[in-house]
Amino acid sequence: MKLGIIGLPQTGKTTIFNALTGHDQPTGAGAGRMEVHTAVVDVPDPRVDVLAKMYNPKKIAYAKVTYADIAGLEGSGQGSISGQLLNHIAQMDGLIHVVRCFEDESVAHASGSVNPARDIDSMNSELLLNDLIAVERKLEKLDGERQRGGTDKKVNARQTELFEKLLAILSENKPLREVEFTELEKNDLSGFGLLTRKPMMILLNLGEDQAQITLETELSIPTVELMGKLEMDISQLPSEDAIMFMEEYGIEEPGLNKMIRLSYDLLKLQSFFTVGEDEVRAWTVKRGANAQEAAGVIHSDLEKGFIRAEVVAYEDLTSLGGMSEARNSGKLHLEGKKYLVQDGEIMHIRFNI
Repeated sequence: MKLGIIGLPQTGKTTIFNALTGHDQPTGAGAGRMEVHTAVVDVPDPRVDVLAKMYNPKKIAYAKVTYADIAGLEGSGQGSISGQLLNHIAQMDGLIHVVRCFEDESVAHASGSVNPARDIDSMNSELLLNDLIAVERKLEKLDGERQRGGTDKKVNARQTELFEKLLAILSENKPLREVEFTELEKNDLSGFGLLTRKPMMILLNLGEDQAQITLETELSIPTVELMGKLEMDISQLPSEDAIMFMEEYGIEEPGLNKMIRLSYDLLKLQSFFTVGEDEVRAWTVKRGANAQEAAGVIHSDLEKGFIRAEVVAYEDLTSLGGMSEARNSGKLHLEGKKYLVQDGEIMHIRFNI
């Protein structure tokens, strides 16, 4: 799963990317430069640490999230995202909009002044207008196909109805992520990278020691505050120095850990675990995934030859002390293909190929 870090130029996107990933990409790149940097990040999960202490495995593997630092958008409100940039954003599973809240005379703001509410509205309008243009073009294409004939009339009529629905919603300045779609509609929209359908989080990039801010805007988007520069400095320290620094400032854990967990949650993901002396691993599935789908995440052979899943809740396993104890107390249960996996469950797949 990949999250794109977007925002206006000079908002601190690369600073946030460096803080999240431990990279050292140059900050302050000029607007208009088409640069995209990606990195895979472990999702901090204390449950993995507890399980690792129980089993002392040879290998420990956390769930992963990929972040992409995408070049600054101009936010002109003219639907002017370039084709190359639009293509990169469309490939993301979700978006993190970095909003500048810090003051810095040495770094000019793209709009002349720091105004988070204005910048949020500007970016939302930019994404919405690009979707509006894309939907209008699709309707023109469907109309042309209908007039020429030779296409499936039922499919054309269904998609025309769907995109007219999208046009009406976007024309009311409403993002598509707030709309529920049927499975058939989702299928028709697959591969059609509408930007406002993507889950989005707003990251308010504060200056060091800057107080929390109150936004004068109505948001239905998850929002998190982060001191980006401070977090980047901590992330680039040796681990022992980082711990000492955090203790000195009374920081219990890096704000980035919360940020990464929120990213994972934003994509409606959950983790299940496999445990043993060889490996303790967190696996990622969408919420609502069934046991057979979860088996396929581990290996396609497990999905094909799925027989049963042995399942125990994390709380039961850790409180009882092990699989044998969980089995003896009746907390370990067998489930079939359609069993809906719950977050934090430990699973062992029985299969036959």
